[in-house]
Amino acid sequence: MITLSGKEFATKIREDVTERAAKLAVDGTSPRLAVVTATADEATAWYVRSIAKAADKAGITCDVVDLGAAATGAELTEALAALSSDDGVHGIILQTPLPDGLSVADLASNIVARKDVDGSNPASLGRLAAGLTAFAPATAAAVVALLEHHEVELAGKHVVVVGRSTVVGKPVAHLLLDRDATVTVCHSKTVDLPSITTTGDVVVAAVGVPGLIKAEHVREGATVVDVGTNATADGGLVGDADADVAQKAGALTPVPGGIGPVTTALLLRHTVEAAETAAQRVSVPGRRRQPSWRR
Repeated sequence: MITLSGKEFATKIREDVTERAAKLAVDGTSPRLAVVTATADEATAWYVRSIAKAADKAGITCDVVDLGAAATGAELTEALAALSSDDGVHGIILQTPLPDGLSVADLASNIVARKDVDGSNPASLGRLAAGLTAFAPATAAAVVALLEHHEVELAGKHVVVVGRSTVVGKPVAHLLLDRDATVTVCHSKTVDLPSITTTGDVVVAAVGVPGLIKAEHVREGATVVDVGTNATADGGLVGDADADVAQKAGALTPVPGGIGPVTTALLLRHTVEAAETAAQRVSVPGRRRQPSWRR
């Protein structure tokens, strides 16, 4: 079985981002990312710190705007709108979870599309579905980018996506369709899941249920992309694919070390792309650089 590691690929992305950020700085533009949080969840805080650390190493300033777990919708809306109108900020992430009763879709609509580097604004998702230029959610983009990096053929292949969230399932289906794959999306109401997943040349597991995908769900030699990052009692991480999947899969992404590192690296690349677009908009009015995944 081939292990589809994301660590080396993520390193290459970060190296490219660092070079591009340095060039922007020389030309007078300092890439800046803002991460808005409103939670006391320590796991989320750790993740945000990891983004900030990676950004700093790549030459991107990362501002963490922590509004606290008691933040209101009005406070979040005001913060996102202010960042969207700030020309010095190039990328904005609204980090989940949010306080009870608040909707990501409603709040993310306050992030202007050109700064929506994690593709959370419904307008970005709509453009993605229509085949128009937009930033895809970074995790969904990471799935396709990692498959392409490892030269997993997608055109004409059957890809089964298990999960229909707007973070991974739905956007990754559109990205895969763009690569000429035939895509089937399964979910919690799908009857006889193994009868469908075993027809897939590639299976993308993105549900957030530890061990949901077992050997019986996978065709011999299929490629399995495990997007799950489920915390264990001892502080570790496990994916959505059970350990026995490795006995049948021809290729499998590890957890951790698969999709996760690529996701973080792509958030940085999206930020640099947004900064490049902003710089070009100033220097050459009317011309805009296209995000790399849509070229």
